[in-house]
Amino acid sequence: MIPNKRLHPIMFAGTGSDVGKSIIAAAFCRIFRQDGYRPAPFKAQNMALNSYVTPEGLEIGRAQAVQAEAAGVACHTDMNPLLLKPSSDHTSQVVLHGKPIGNRSAYEYFRKEGREELREEVCGAFDRLAGQYNPVVMEGAGSISEINLRESDLVNLPMAMHAGADVILVADIDRGGVFASVYGSIMLQREEERKHIKGILINKFRGDIRLFEPGVKMLEELCGIPVVGVVPYYKDIHIEEEDSVALQTKNMQAEQGKVNVAVVLLRHLSNFTDFNVLERDPRVHLFYTNNTDEIMKADIILIPGSKSTLADLYELRRNGVAQAIIRAHREGTTVMGICGGYQIMGQEVCDPEHVEGDIERLPGLGLLPTSTSMQGEKVTRQVTFTFRDNNAVCQGYEIHMGFTSLVGDAPLSPLNTLSDGRADGYYVNAACMGTYIHGILDNAAFIDFLLEPYAARIQKTAFDYQAFKEEQYDKLADHVRKHVNLPLIYQIMQGND
Repeated sequence: MIPNKRLHPIMFAGTGSDVGKSIIAAAFCRIFRQDGYRPAPFKAQNMALNSYVTPEGLEIGRAQAVQAEAAGVACHTDMNPLLLKPSSDHTSQVVLHGKPIGNRSAYEYFRKEGREELREEVCGAFDRLAGQYNPVVMEGAGSISEINLRESDLVNLPMAMHAGADVILVADIDRGGVFASVYGSIMLQREEERKHIKGILINKFRGDIRLFEPGVKMLEELCGIPVVGVVPYYKDIHIEEEDSVALQTKNMQAEQGKVNVAVVLLRHLSNFTDFNVLERDPRVHLFYTNNTDEIMKADIILIPGSKSTLADLYELRRNGVAQAIIRAHREGTTVMGICGGYQIMGQEVCDPEHVEGDIERLPGLGLLPTSTSMQGEKVTRQVTFTFRDNNAVCQGYEIHMGFTSLVGDAPLSPLNTLSDGRADGYYVNAACMGTYIHGILDNAAFIDFLLEPYAARIQKTAFDYQAFKEEQYDKLADHVRKHVNLPLIYQIMQGND
């Protein structure tokens, strides 16, 4: 392995959604970095509610930001030029090169008209990236065998063919049917597409891998392609998840001896990665819930961001969660809102221009003396800030639509002061506050501030989240190294063009 040698791009494509492509791509970003290369991630089109803001103040999918972090490089919109953020069951906000260009239904988005323009944009982004990094670690989307969408596909085999990438097909053996899904996915490709598939990676294996050795040989004989690895399922490595499916399993009951923190489980919850650090903090027991009884047992209630603030506020009022939050706060529970949650905590949320939908106004929870008006212009930027009387310099980012202002004669009382002097959020007291800043909880000083009222019951333990994340990327890379044929993968990537 010669780090200065040019490697082909590598694409991890899938037999289906949620087979582990994002995590495998992150692992290889770290592996290539460890081996002396300068890798960068790329996913032409991502669909996710979780997003992140680049240093330039532009929006990309959170998964590519995580992969860039694993690669040790700053994230950029060229790593995810096209992002779809679902706003309902049938429509998504389309974000191109970090900026929203409108809402589209699935039918409008996937029709052939206009696809070539988008194809040029994503291919251009890849070309720029490939000129700066070696290798580019690409990720496909969903299944590569959705042949009904072949002509409009921007992200799987057509993208690999443009890039000249070696494709590794990732299959999840835990869900069953691995032979059919691998063989079918390959056989459904056209001949020119099939040539780019150079390896098969079996993911999420449970049990004794030796029992699958005959299966490896069968797959190789059936498909004529080598199996480059069988990666076991793991539980002790913690990498950010791309979507919120797993949150449903984290709605556990409160625990004794820790600060119990409830994150309100909104239907359109976005940027749930805001709470990852609390999930790891030994002083905290974090759970997600929309159960009113569980909410009443929390010491701290966090209201998260939302892709559809008014719809989620309406649902909170309908299902009784809004009333439970207000009652819990009256009884001494701390309530804090982030982004959409901050908007929800105010006196009202208005949408006179129908940016989000048909609801023009709803009363908020009334915990903050603020009013929010939705606006079409999206704010996206990284920020440096201090909070209250604390001098610790903190980092975060904003992604929101809407402008929040004070109502009546409410006094100025910002939670945060940005480095350019602007104010952010509102602070009533240590038990009631809100902010637009995502990532605020990634700052240890702010976590200490939030937990301070409960200090008497907990033993303070320092927790370095950045060091923890670096350790997890290294553990992931070690895990994947042990179970893939890395020399074969390098051989594939150095092969004749």
